[in-house]
Amino acid sequence: MSARLTILGSGSSGNCAYLETGETRLLLDAGLSGRQIRQRLATIGRSPESLHGIIITHEHSDHITGLTGILAKVDVPIYCNRLTKEAIESTLQIKLNCRIFDTGGSFDIGDVAVDTFSIPHDAYDPVGFLLRTRSGNIGLLTDLGHATKLAVERVRAANVLILETNHDVKMLQDDPHRPWSLKQRILSRHGHLSNEAAADVAQEICSSELRQLYLAHLSRDCNTPELAHRVITERMQKIGATHVNVMSTSQDTICPTFELSMPPSTTPAAPVAPSLFEPTPYAGGYASA
Repeated sequence: MSARLTILGSGSSGNCAYLETGETRLLLDAGLSGRQIRQRLATIGRSPESLHGIIITHEHSDHITGLTGILAKVDVPIYCNRLTKEAIESTLQIKLNCRIFDTGGSFDIGDVAVDTFSIPHDAYDPVGFLLRTRSGNIGLLTDLGHATKLAVERVRAANVLILETNHDVKMLQDDPHRPWSLKQRILSRHGHLSNEAAADVAQEICSSELRQLYLAHLSRDCNTPELAHRVITERMQKIGATHVNVMSTSQDTICPTFELSMPPSTTPAAPVAPSLFEPTPYAGGYASA
C-alpha cells in the first residue's frame, strides 16, 4: 500500500494532518477540537481508534487542543520531546502516554521512520519532522521565524513538504486589531514565516524529487490562500520547478488526500539549479488544486 497524506486542517487556530501507510496510522499535531478531528477523519473513513500515534511539534494550543477530547476516549501514544510533554501536561492538566524522543534524533513508528530537528519558534522545544515511508518522504516545516541551515537540510529529501506561509508582511503591518508587540513577535526570528520568506525556503529546498507543496498555517486576517498560492507559484515558475504542485491549506476544510506512489530516493535530492533544471517524468498521482 502506498502512503497517503491528508491535511485535516491548517491555520493560525488549528493544525492537524493524517498519514497512513501499509502498517501505520498517525496524526501530525492535534490542533483542531477532538470533535472536529473525529468528524474530519470520518470523511475519509477513519477514526481516532485506529491511530498508532500522535506526533506533536510543540505545545501551542493550535497544535494540541484536540488531545483532551481524543485521549478521553482513546489511549493513543503521544510522540514528543520531554519539554513539550511537560508543557502540554501543565496546560491541559492531563497525563500523557508518551513516547519521548530527543530533539535531533530519529525513531520508528511501524513502517514510518521519523527524523526530528530543532526549529526557531517561541515554544519550549519546537521541532520539525521528516517522515520517511517506503513510498516517499514527507517534510513538516511550520511555526518557525526563519529557516535555519539545519532545517533546510533535514527536509531537502522531501517528496511532499508542508511549509508555513503564515502572513503577508504588509497585511500584518496594516492590521488594526493586532498590537505592535504581537506583530513584532510574529515577524521575529522566532515567530512565523511570511509568504516571501516561505518562497525563499521553497526555492532553496526545491529539487526534482519534490512533488507536492502544501502552504500551511495561514493567518485568517493577515493572509489569503490566493495570495500565498500566487507568491509561491510565481517563485516555482521562476526557477523552472513546474513539476511541483502547490496547494493552499484551509482552517475549515480538509485537503484532498495525496497518495505517495513514488519510491523514495536512496540519497537526499540535490537542489534545483534554476538555469539547469529539467523536469523529470513522474508516475505518481497529484491531489487536485
